[in-house]
Amino acid sequence: MLDSSMKNQLFGIFGGLTNEYIFDVKVSPEHESRNELLELLNDVASCSDKLSVQVNDGEGLEFTLLKNGEKTGIKFRAVPNGHEFTSLLLAVLNSDGKGKNIPDESICNRVKALNGPVKLTTYVSLTCTNCPDVVQALNVMVALNPQITHETVDGAINQKEVEAMKVQGVPSVFADGKLIHVGRSDFGELLAKLEAQYGVKEEALPVLEKSYDVIVVGGGPAGSAAAIYTARKGLNVAVIADRVGGQVKETVAIENLISVPQTTGQQLALDLMSHMKDYPIDVLEHRRVEKVELAGRDKILTTSTGDKLIAPAVIVATGASWRKLNVPGEMKYIGRGVAFCPHCDGPFYKGKHVAVVGGGNSGIEAAIDLAGICSKVTVFEFMDELKADQVLQDKLYSLPNVEVFKSSQTMEVIGNGSKVTGIRVKDRKTEQERTVELDGIFVQIGLAANSGPFREVVDTNRPGEIVIDSLCRTSVPGIYAAGDVSTVPYKQIIISMGEGAKAALTAFDDRIRGIV
Repeated sequence: MLDSSMKNQLFGIFGGLTNEYIFDVKVSPEHESRNELLELLNDVASCSDKLSVQVNDGEGLEFTLLKNGEKTGIKFRAVPNGHEFTSLLLAVLNSDGKGKNIPDESICNRVKALNGPVKLTTYVSLTCTNCPDVVQALNVMVALNPQITHETVDGAINQKEVEAMKVQGVPSVFADGKLIHVGRSDFGELLAKLEAQYGVKEEALPVLEKSYDVIVVGGGPAGSAAAIYTARKGLNVAVIADRVGGQVKETVAIENLISVPQTTGQQLALDLMSHMKDYPIDVLEHRRVEKVELAGRDKILTTSTGDKLIAPAVIVATGASWRKLNVPGEMKYIGRGVAFCPHCDGPFYKGKHVAVVGGGNSGIEAAIDLAGICSKVTVFEFMDELKADQVLQDKLYSLPNVEVFKSSQTMEVIGNGSKVTGIRVKDRKTEQERTVELDGIFVQIGLAANSGPFREVVDTNRPGEIVIDSLCRTSVPGIYAAGDVSTVPYKQIIISMGEGAKAALTAFDDRIRGIV
């Protein structure tokens, strides 16, 4: 099943294992996926003398990961190939205390402080690109807290169970039989939901208090660039972020990052983290800033984990989030037909029929751009009239392959499980609903700046963007803003990177001049 090239990679990946691991398999002799599972696990086990496979007959198909003969708490009721193959490898590495996905000490302490026992079950599809992030995050928690167990269940080979549990989307996470999450997520969000349900041992939660020269808030292109440029100046810098990569991780393919002809959002996020790790940067993921205080020159930031971080200079690079439709099917098909950036994702719909939801300037500009590459563009606007500038409307109506429906409310995104196949809309005047078959949906109902608690400290405009000058300075000395959270025009990756670098250089210059 695994070719020689992959096996050579696995020899290197597992070269540092210090414990003995067994894939303890229980599978029915008649199960249609038995041979596939055994071939996969035996191939993986052949890549390290620390790995082995033991097989016993069972009723279904499952395997548990044992460490030195003891259960780790990680179980798969699946054949973890496809997107979940990495989850299998990381399950072993995480159990050995290794893996780049293990969070920082403060977050690890939060996991260890969770009250137990906690029994987690995640229903996945092996074609789902969102499922591995959830599976891997929960498996890390198992490795950190012996009170937690987690099993990954492939819905395709456990259909009766999926129907009984009324699973309607993946990944679906159940905690002791209670559904606590469906869809895309990250470590921090999942941990917060578990803390809310099970509680924590407060005495096991030491609060981090630390001072830096510069704190960067946000781990996307702007934040990463700001941190790297700051570190290169020899300053002590930390990055606070929900996740490195930020909104970029939601982009399937990127073809307009100059000098990089093609990459993916996931890969770019990994590259940003890798680049930051080349420098002495404290990357504090899975947390967000909840409170900002000014104390003379110092800025005191309190995070969602209770940490207090202090610095004379803060660079806000928290980006912006696409406003979502919040209708059934939308979250499930983000990256699989539901898109937000026509510049990034438009070329992948060449010759296809797409919809643009939103009749403001951004929506009509998107429709005009897409009309040049798509066979047909359908615009849906909620209001009775388009809100875009008249010059844009005139251009739109001059295009032969564009149709516009006003007074249209989006009700549901429809798909076949792997991609978008249509959209259900309602005419607000007649109340009639209909389904339009198409290949993609571009949501263009605006961006919301993630300015959060900084709105109480620095000047923002009506949409919530932080107002900056040409050097990324805000209304408060020592606080800077860069990228999509700011008033800089054009929300693009390459522009955000440049703005992050500019903010860092300005902060350094202000430090030299004694401004901060």
